[in-house]
Amino acid sequence: MKKVGIVLLAMFMMATTVQAQKGKKKKEMMIEFQTTEGTMLVKLYNETPQHRDNMLKLVKSGYYDGLLFHRVIKDFMIQGGDPDSKGAKPGQMLGQGGPGYTIPAEFVDTLIHKRGALAAARMGDQVNPAKASSGSQFYIVHGRMFNENELNSIAARSGRKYSDAQKQIYGTVGGTPHLDGGYTVFGELVSGFDVLDKIARTQTAAADRPVKDMVIIKAKVID
Repeated sequence: MKKVGIVLLAMFMMATTVQAQKGKKKKEMMIEFQTTEGTMLVKLYNETPQHRDNMLKLVKSGYYDGLLFHRVIKDFMIQGGDPDSKGAKPGQMLGQGGPGYTIPAEFVDTLIHKRGALAAARMGDQVNPAKASSGSQFYIVHGRMFNENELNSIAARSGRKYSDAQKQIYGTVGGTPHLDGGYTVFGELVSGFDVLDKIARTQTAAADRPVKDMVIIKAKVID
C-alpha cells in the first residue's frame, strides 16, 4: 500500500508539472534595430513561429546589418530587409531582393496591423495567390487612426469582423486595418516609436525611397 501511495503521489506531481508547463507562456524573443535615426526594439510573436524563427536566424547571421529602410510612406509603413539595398546608389530601384525563399503565410485573427506592428512584405496576389511572405523583407506600421464607420467599410469589403477591443485600438492608436488578413503580422514595436515617426516622416523620392539613407546599422537578438 505504501508503494502504491508513492506511485500515486509521483503521478500527481508529474501531472501537476505538465499542467504548469502548459499554462506557462513561452518567452517572446526581442530584436533590437540600431538605425541612423535611433534604436527600435521589437518583440516577435510565438503565434507565428515560422516568421519568428526565420527573423531570428537572419538577425543572428548579420543579414540585416547595413540594409536600408528602402520604402517609406508616412501614415502607412516603413519597409526594409532588401539585401540589394546595402550600399545602394542614389536612385537605384529596390524592393525585389531576398534570401531566395518565401515563408508560408501565418495569419492570426488576433494579430492586427496596429501602429508599430511588425509584418512581412510579399509579392502581389497575381503572382502569389497563397500570400507567402518574403524571406527577409518586413515593414513596421506607421498608420493612422480609423473611426468605426471606416472600419465597418473595410470589414464589409474583406468579410473580416473586428472585436470591440480591435476597434478601440484602431480608433485610438491607429494602424493599417486594410492589410489585415493579407499580410502576416509577426511582432510589434515595444520601444522606439519616436524613431518610427522620424523615419516615416522623412523626405522621399521615386518609389518612396528616402532621399537620405535610413540605415539599419545593426540588428541583434536581445535575451
